[in-house]
Amino acid sequence: MNITSYTARPPQLVQALEALALRAENHDAAATLFHELSGITVLVAKKFTNDRTADGMLDAFHLTVGCISLAISQAGIAASNEARLSFLLQHGAEYVFQMGFRHIKELSALPYVAYVSDFDNDAFIQQRNHKAIFMEICSADPASPWKGDAVYQNELLDRKRNRKIIDCAKWLRKNNSNGPVKDTELDANAVISIAVIFAISGDGRIVARTGQREIENLINRARDSRPDVEANWNDFLKNIPPEFQPLLRERMEDLRGTIVKKIFSNTRIKTVLTELQDQYAGSEQDIDYS
Repeated sequence: MNITSYTARPPQLVQALEALALRAENHDAAATLFHELSGITVLVAKKFTNDRTADGMLDAFHLTVGCISLAISQAGIAASNEARLSFLLQHGAEYVFQMGFRHIKELSALPYVAYVSDFDNDAFIQQRNHKAIFMEICSADPASPWKGDAVYQNELLDRKRNRKIIDCAKWLRKNNSNGPVKDTELDANAVISIAVIFAISGDGRIVARTGQREIENLINRARDSRPDVEANWNDFLKNIPPEFQPLLRERMEDLRGTIVKKIFSNTRIKTVLTELQDQYAGSEQDIDYS
């Protein structure tokens, strides 16, 4: 879906109700929707806002409007108010709300960043993140423009990319030449950067974790032997599953003119080492105490 097609406009639920207002003999359908929306709003207030205050009920109503609008926006129907209304009446507001809520739940299950920690499986944190993204995307004032559908689509693409990065890093860890890396925490971007940087040497190894001495040795070898980086990277990619190769090629493009260039330059080894450790290896390096 083309994200650029999204612009701020009234929530899709409001657009559907505008179509309903133009229909003759709309009283029964309007009464049914009013009853359903009222019931949903009360439930949302009890669980997410506050059903004992006017502000809490108003916030819940905005969330109800946005969640239903999100479901309509993702339903793959024609971009007309009449089509939105037909979809809403066919399925009922409660079911459409559940559809939108499932979108939010599935989105919150995807990684916000390309990092895995012990807290990811904590039920409290999962619930907190779910609520936060629900409030961020689905709060929709019926009287104001809304672009929660664009926020959702952007967030979905970002999080799917994070999942791909994490999956790639896990594969690299599993196939690490010195044995699988089994730490529970994972800085996926660092793992990928390390693997790409070490692949310049062309020794056929997959390096998913490193230390200071290994980095120093890599820099010294590269400056002494001047390996063919492009050829070595291409050989490295032949050992990588096809689904991860585009991601690694992107990282190669990012690193070619930055840290890899400095590895082959006259920059002091200590300076290159520090930059590589601080900006690329992150927590995916073993500490040398000697």
